[in-house]
Amino acid sequence: MIELRHITAGYGGEAVLRDFSVRFSPGKITGILGRNGCGKSTLLKTAAGLLRPMSGEVLVDGRPLGDYAPKELARQIAVLPQSREVPAITVESLVMHGRFPYLGFPRKPRSEDRQAVQRAMEQAGVEALRQKALSALSGGERQKVYLAMVLAQDTPVILMDEPTTYLDINHQFELLRLIRGLGGQGRTVLCVMHDLGQALEVCDEICLVERGTLLAHDTAAAVFDSHAIDRVFGVTSEAVTDSAGQRHYLFREA
Repeated sequence: MIELRHITAGYGGEAVLRDFSVRFSPGKITGILGRNGCGKSTLLKTAAGLLRPMSGEVLVDGRPLGDYAPKELARQIAVLPQSREVPAITVESLVMHGRFPYLGFPRKPRSEDRQAVQRAMEQAGVEALRQKALSALSGGERQKVYLAMVLAQDTPVILMDEPTTYLDINHQFELLRLIRGLGGQGRTVLCVMHDLGQALEVCDEICLVERGTLLAHDTAAAVFDSHAIDRVFGVTSEAVTDSAGQRHYLFREA
Protein backbone atom coordinates (compact mmCIF):
# COMPACT_ATOMS: atom_id res chain seq x y z
CA MET A 1 0.00 0.00 0.00
CA ILE A 2 1.22 3.50 -0.79
CA GLU A 3 -0.32 6.72 0.44
CA LEU A 4 0.31 10.41 -0.28
CA ARG A 5 -0.75 12.82 2.47
CA HIS A 6 -1.17 16.52 1.70
CA ILE A 7 1.64 16.48 -0.86
CA THR A 8 2.78 19.71 -2.45
CA ALA A 9 5.56 19.04 -4.95
CA GLY A 10 7.14 20.59 -8.00
CA TYR A 11 10.32 21.99 -9.48
CA GLY A 12 12.39 25.12 -8.85
CA GLY A 13 10.12 26.19 -6.02
CA GLU A 14 7.02 26.12 -8.26
CA ALA A 15 4.32 23.68 -7.16
CA VAL A 16 2.86 21.22 -9.65
CA LEU A 17 0.93 19.10 -7.14
CA ARG A 18 -0.97 21.01 -4.46
CA ASP A 19 -2.19 19.51 -1.16
CA PHE A 20 -2.59 16.15 -2.90
CA SER A 21 -3.85 13.22 -0.81
CA VAL A 22 -4.61 9.72 -2.11
CA ARG A 23 -4.24 6.09 -1.04
CA PHE A 24 -3.53 3.19 -3.41
CA SER A 25 -4.42 -0.32 -2.23
CA PRO A 26 -2.79 -3.72 -2.85
CA GLY A 27 -4.19 -5.88 -5.61
CA LYS A 28 -5.35 -2.86 -7.62
CA ILE A 29 -4.12 -1.43 -10.90
CA THR A 30 -4.71 2.32 -10.89
CA GLY A 31 -4.54 4.41 -14.05
CA ILE A 32 -3.30 7.96 -13.56
CA LEU A 33 -5.10 10.19 -16.06
CA GLY A 34 -5.06 13.91 -16.81
CA ARG A 35 -4.10 16.48 -19.40
CA ASN A 36 -0.45 17.11 -20.26
CA GLY A 37 1.26 19.10 -17.52
CA CYS A 38 -1.36 18.36 -14.87
CA GLY A 39 1.13 16.58 -12.56
CA LYS A 40 0.87 12.89 -13.46
CA SER A 41 4.60 12.26 -13.76
CA THR A 42 5.28 14.47 -10.75
CA LEU A 43 2.88 12.30 -8.77
CA LEU A 44 4.75 9.16 -9.84
CA LYS A 45 8.19 10.61 -9.08
CA THR A 46 7.06 11.78 -5.65
CA ALA A 47 5.53 8.39 -4.84
CA ALA A 48 8.78 6.69 -5.89
CA GLY A 49 10.96 8.93 -3.74
CA LEU A 50 12.65 10.42 -6.81
CA LEU A 51 11.30 13.89 -6.06
CA ARG A 52 11.29 15.33 -2.56
CA PRO A 53 7.97 17.08 -1.80
CA MET A 54 7.83 20.66 -0.58
CA SER A 55 5.37 19.56 2.08
CA GLY A 56 3.40 16.48 3.08
CA GLU A 57 4.56 12.88 3.29
CA VAL A 58 4.51 9.60 1.41
CA LEU A 59 3.80 6.39 3.33
CA VAL A 60 4.81 2.97 2.05
CA ASP A 61 3.20 0.10 3.95
CA GLY A 62 2.39 2.58 6.71
CA ARG A 63 5.97 3.89 7.09
CA PRO A 64 7.22 7.30 5.95
CA LEU A 65 9.16 6.92 2.74
CA GLY A 66 12.10 8.81 4.25
CA ASP A 67 12.52 6.13 6.94
CA TYR A 68 13.60 3.56 4.32
CA ALA A 69 17.25 3.05 3.44
CA PRO A 70 17.77 3.15 -0.36
CA LYS A 71 18.22 -0.61 -0.73
CA GLU A 72 15.26 -1.28 1.55
CA LEU A 73 13.06 1.09 -0.47
CA ALA A 74 14.14 -0.64 -3.69
CA ARG A 75 12.68 -3.84 -2.22
CA GLN A 76 9.35 -2.04 -1.80
CA ILE A 77 9.00 0.03 -5.00
CA ALA A 78 10.00 -0.71 -8.60
CA VAL A 79 9.80 1.98 -11.28
CA LEU A 80 9.36 1.60 -15.05
CA PRO A 81 10.15 5.12 -16.37
CA GLN A 82 8.96 6.49 -19.68
CA SER A 83 12.43 6.99 -21.16
CA ARG A 84 15.33 4.62 -20.62
CA GLU A 85 18.91 4.19 -21.76
CA VAL A 86 19.91 1.17 -23.84
CA PRO A 87 23.07 -0.19 -22.20
CA ALA A 88 25.40 -2.49 -24.14
CA ILE A 89 24.45 -5.64 -22.25
CA THR A 90 22.36 -8.76 -22.83
CA VAL A 91 18.72 -9.21 -21.94
CA GLU A 92 19.54 -11.55 -19.06
CA SER A 93 22.07 -9.10 -17.63
CA LEU A 94 19.55 -6.28 -17.64
CA VAL A 95 16.88 -8.38 -15.95
CA MET A 96 19.44 -9.31 -13.29
CA HIS A 97 19.69 -5.59 -12.46
CA GLY A 98 16.31 -6.03 -10.82
CA ARG A 99 17.96 -8.24 -8.21
CA PHE A 100 20.55 -5.66 -7.13
CA PRO A 101 18.57 -4.58 -4.02
CA TYR A 102 18.95 -8.14 -2.72
CA LEU A 103 22.67 -8.57 -3.40
CA GLY A 104 25.55 -7.79 -1.08
CA PHE A 105 29.05 -6.78 -2.11
CA PRO A 106 30.35 -7.89 -4.49
CA ARG A 107 27.15 -8.25 -6.52
CA LYS A 108 27.31 -12.00 -6.99
CA PRO A 109 23.92 -13.52 -7.91
CA ARG A 110 22.72 -16.39 -5.76
CA SER A 111 20.63 -19.36 -6.82
CA GLU A 112 17.42 -17.59 -5.75
CA ASP A 113 18.37 -14.53 -7.82
CA ARG A 114 18.91 -16.61 -10.96
CA GLN A 115 15.57 -18.34 -10.35
CA ALA A 116 13.82 -14.98 -9.92
CA VAL A 117 15.32 -13.75 -13.20
CA GLN A 118 14.22 -16.92 -14.97
CA ARG A 119 10.64 -16.56 -13.68
CA ALA A 120 10.51 -12.89 -14.64
CA MET A 121 11.73 -13.54 -18.18
CA GLU A 122 9.22 -16.35 -18.63
CA GLN A 123 6.38 -14.21 -17.26
CA ALA A 124 7.28 -11.32 -19.57
CA GLY A 125 7.74 -13.63 -22.54
CA VAL A 126 11.40 -12.77 -23.20
CA GLU A 127 13.15 -15.98 -22.11
CA ALA A 128 14.05 -16.82 -25.73
CA LEU A 129 15.86 -13.46 -25.98
CA ARG A 130 18.04 -13.91 -22.91
CA GLN A 131 21.41 -13.90 -24.71
CA LYS A 132 20.52 -11.19 -27.22
CA ALA A 133 21.98 -7.71 -26.96
CA LEU A 134 19.45 -5.17 -25.73
CA SER A 135 20.34 -2.87 -28.63
CA ALA A 136 19.34 -5.58 -31.14
CA LEU A 137 15.73 -5.71 -29.96
CA SER A 138 12.67 -3.93 -31.28
CA GLY A 139 11.01 -1.27 -29.13
CA GLY A 140 8.25 -3.68 -28.09
CA GLU A 141 10.70 -6.43 -27.16
CA ARG A 142 12.84 -3.99 -25.20
CA GLN A 143 9.83 -2.73 -23.27
CA LYS A 144 8.98 -6.30 -22.23
CA VAL A 145 12.59 -6.82 -21.11
CA TYR A 146 12.41 -3.75 -18.86
CA LEU A 147 9.14 -5.08 -17.47
CA ALA A 148 10.92 -8.37 -16.75
CA MET A 149 13.56 -6.41 -14.82
CA VAL A 150 10.79 -4.80 -12.75
CA LEU A 151 9.24 -8.23 -12.12
CA ALA A 152 12.61 -9.64 -11.03
CA GLN A 153 12.83 -6.85 -8.47
CA ASP A 154 9.82 -8.53 -6.83
CA THR A 155 8.34 -5.49 -5.09
CA PRO A 156 4.82 -5.02 -3.68
CA VAL A 157 4.54 -1.62 -5.43
CA ILE A 158 5.17 -1.00 -9.15
CA LEU A 159 5.06 2.45 -10.77
CA MET A 160 4.91 2.81 -14.57
CA ASP A 161 5.07 5.97 -16.66
CA GLU A 162 3.28 5.51 -20.01
CA PRO A 163 4.40 1.90 -20.57
CA THR A 164 2.76 1.52 -24.01
CA THR A 165 4.16 4.70 -25.58
CA TYR A 166 5.68 4.14 -29.05
CA LEU A 167 4.57 0.49 -29.19
CA ASP A 168 2.60 -0.97 -32.07
CA ILE A 169 -0.88 -2.27 -31.31
CA ASN A 170 0.11 -5.93 -30.90
CA HIS A 171 2.86 -5.11 -28.42
CA GLN A 172 0.48 -2.78 -26.60
CA PHE A 173 -2.05 -5.58 -26.12
CA GLU A 174 0.66 -7.97 -24.95
CA LEU A 175 2.12 -5.51 -22.47
CA LEU A 176 -1.31 -4.56 -21.13
CA ARG A 177 -2.10 -8.24 -20.60
CA LEU A 178 1.09 -8.60 -18.54
CA ILE A 179 0.27 -5.49 -16.52
CA ARG A 180 -3.27 -6.73 -15.90
CA GLY A 181 -1.87 -9.88 -14.31
CA LEU A 182 0.14 -7.90 -11.75
CA GLY A 183 -2.95 -6.83 -9.82
CA GLY A 184 -3.95 -10.45 -9.44
CA GLN A 185 -0.63 -11.05 -7.69
CA GLY A 186 -1.63 -8.63 -4.93
CA ARG A 187 0.69 -5.83 -6.03
CA THR A 188 -0.09 -2.12 -5.95
CA VAL A 189 0.34 -0.89 -9.52
CA LEU A 190 0.20 2.76 -10.59
CA CYS A 191 0.28 3.44 -14.30
CA VAL A 192 0.36 6.86 -15.99
CA MET A 193 -1.57 6.45 -19.24
CA HIS A 194 -2.61 8.64 -22.17
CA ASP A 195 -5.00 6.25 -23.91
CA LEU A 196 -8.27 6.76 -22.06
CA GLY A 197 -9.93 3.65 -23.47
CA GLN A 198 -7.02 1.39 -22.55
CA ALA A 199 -6.91 2.81 -19.04
CA LEU A 200 -10.61 2.22 -18.46
CA GLU A 201 -10.45 -1.33 -19.82
CA VAL A 202 -7.25 -2.44 -18.07
CA CYS A 203 -7.27 -0.60 -14.74
CA ASP A 204 -9.34 -1.41 -11.65
CA GLU A 205 -9.33 2.21 -10.53
CA ILE A 206 -8.77 5.62 -12.08
CA CYS A 207 -7.02 8.54 -10.41
CA LEU A 208 -7.98 11.68 -12.34
CA VAL A 209 -5.68 14.67 -11.90
CA GLU A 210 -6.55 18.22 -12.90
CA ARG A 211 -4.15 21.14 -12.51
CA GLY A 212 -2.20 19.47 -9.72
CA THR A 213 -5.19 18.43 -7.64
CA LEU A 214 -7.09 15.16 -7.24
CA LEU A 215 -10.38 15.42 -9.09
CA ALA A 216 -11.55 11.80 -8.77
CA HIS A 217 -10.33 8.44 -7.46
CA ASP A 218 -12.74 5.54 -7.79
CA THR A 219 -13.38 2.40 -9.78
CA ALA A 220 -12.89 2.79 -13.53
CA ALA A 221 -16.61 2.34 -14.14
CA ALA A 222 -17.59 4.90 -11.50
CA VAL A 223 -15.18 7.54 -12.81
CA PHE A 224 -16.40 6.98 -16.37
CA ASP A 225 -20.06 7.15 -15.38
CA SER A 226 -19.48 10.42 -13.50
CA HIS A 227 -18.47 12.11 -16.79
CA ALA A 228 -15.47 13.63 -15.01
CA ILE A 229 -13.18 12.42 -17.81
CA ASP A 230 -15.41 14.16 -20.37
CA ARG A 231 -15.15 17.44 -18.49
CA VAL A 232 -11.38 17.29 -18.01
CA PHE A 233 -10.53 16.35 -21.60
CA GLY A 234 -13.37 18.17 -23.35
CA VAL A 235 -14.71 15.04 -25.02
CA THR A 236 -17.94 13.12 -25.37
CA SER A 237 -17.74 9.47 -24.38
CA GLU A 238 -19.73 6.32 -24.93
CA ALA A 239 -19.45 2.78 -23.54
CA VAL A 240 -20.29 -0.18 -25.78
CA THR A 241 -20.40 -3.87 -24.96
CA ASP A 242 -19.14 -6.44 -27.47
CA SER A 243 -20.50 -9.93 -28.11
CA ALA A 244 -18.18 -11.39 -25.47
CA GLY A 245 -19.59 -9.05 -22.82
CA GLN A 246 -16.45 -6.88 -22.74
CA ARG A 247 -17.03 -3.17 -22.20
CA HIS A 248 -15.20 -0.76 -24.53
CA TYR A 249 -15.00 3.02 -24.49
CA LEU A 250 -15.30 5.47 -27.36
CA PHE A 251 -14.34 9.16 -27.26
CA ARG A 252 -14.97 11.96 -29.70
CA GLU A 253 -14.52 15.70 -29.72
CA ALA A 254 -17.25 17.48 -27.80
